[in-house]
Amino acid sequence: MTAATMPSHESVSSAENVLTLLIALREHGRLRVADAAELLSVTPPTAHRLLSTLKRHEFAEQDRKRVYLPGRRLAQLPSGTEPPQDLGVLAHPYLAALSHKVGNTTFLVTLQGNGCRFIDGVESTRAPRVGSRVGLLLPAHTTSGGKVLLAQLPDAELVALYPNRHIRLRDGSMRDLVTLRRELGVVRRKGYALSLEENEQCVNAVGVPVTTRSGRVIAAVVAACPSASSSRRHLVDLVPDARATANAIAENLT
Repeated sequence: MTAATMPSHESVSSAENVLTLLIALREHGRLRVADAAELLSVTPPTAHRLLSTLKRHEFAEQDRKRVYLPGRRLAQLPSGTEPPQDLGVLAHPYLAALSHKVGNTTFLVTLQGNGCRFIDGVESTRAPRVGSRVGLLLPAHTTSGGKVLLAQLPDAELVALYPNRHIRLRDGSMRDLVTLRRELGVVRRKGYALSLEENEQCVNAVGVPVTTRSGRVIAAVVAACPSASSSRRHLVDLVPDARATANAIAENLT
């Protein structure tokens, strides 16, 4: 391939973004422009343009609220193994039991591109407490559960999720992918991740993976606490209970 025929960095990034949107539509069944922009770390107009392209080629369609849904051609594509049941429904009683035991708000999250989707949760009955985030899509590298899930990815997949090789932090500053890789390596070795006010001020959290019998990580269990009452040591002390909950969820998958 000559230099003249080599794809530009911009075209490669666009292709990666389109593939990320296709995966998100297939896995989650609906996508708003704001979600897509957050997922891809692009502006809403750029996300709208990409989604409109998918719609034009019948890989996506829109409902009455202008939310994007899988289109006819996406539905025709062969898929891998589908989840045997709604993970949120299955996980809910276990999240409730964990919340009651540790006194913190609990969540189940999945990876959606380079975003972390909160698919179920149980708020703590204690005050002050962390409120519900169910339904939100947040940058995975700023959340404990997202870090756990990113840590399981092969390096090529991680790079594809961050084609610019930089990530944006909550305060607006930038961080290079090398630093994130280093942190994810520690997460992988320890088997849990922490988020210390990285996504939201005054909120700390710990996340552990939900691993199937085949060894595939499909989600993460998260316990979130007000930072005023949750030191790093406190979060680490929650790991055994969170891990037991994750194991119980995995064992009940059929």
